[in-house]
Amino acid sequence: MMSRSVVHSLVVATRNRGKLAEIRELLSRLDVVVKALDDYPGAPEPEETGATFRENAVIKAVAAATFTGEVAVADDSGLVVEALSGAPGVMSARYGGSGASDQEKYEKLLAAMEGVPDADRTARFVCVVAVASPDGSVSSAEGAVEGSITRSPRGTGGFGYDPVFLIPELGMTFGELPPTIKNSMSHRARALTAAEPLILEALSQWNAHRR
Repeated sequence: MMSRSVVHSLVVATRNRGKLAEIRELLSRLDVVVKALDDYPGAPEPEETGATFRENAVIKAVAAATFTGEVAVADDSGLVVEALSGAPGVMSARYGGSGASDQEKYEKLLAAMEGVPDADRTARFVCVVAVASPDGSVSSAEGAVEGSITRSPRGTGGFGYDPVFLIPELGMTFGELPPTIKNSMSHRARALTAAEPLILEALSQWNAHRR
């Protein structure tokens, strides 16, 4: 267990403001100072060349830990749609082409699913969180949430595909849910909850190594 008298810094390897805000909120219960890549001028954003969410998360976390000299976390997440053979999947952030806005991405998704009946619009959000230390050690955890794709966007909250991802039991999209509710059940929340002991262990070991 980490001493509460020690200040621990943790780098979140993203420049996505929406994602950073979510992760900061989800990690607020931990005794850590959460920093962003923008706090480290020149920090790289490596190309996501992995074939899986885990591979991409590890690429980003390792690059951030190596550059900053701090324990880093990175997530890779995406939308897996059954009717599209798992697309957009690991390409979720780049779906619609380089520089596409969130709206352009989900509009492309809705166009690709035009004509797909409600019963076949099932989807899941998947998130893998990787935890990397500057010494090269890496661990990871995964979370997922099941839902379906709406026929039109609903709600202005969240980011990414949130306005078109419906939670059937709630009858609301992630874009309609208050942040506190979304953060209690999202794929990212589940992955970060599972990653908490990995984060604490990495911080404890790295800070012990530096003393």
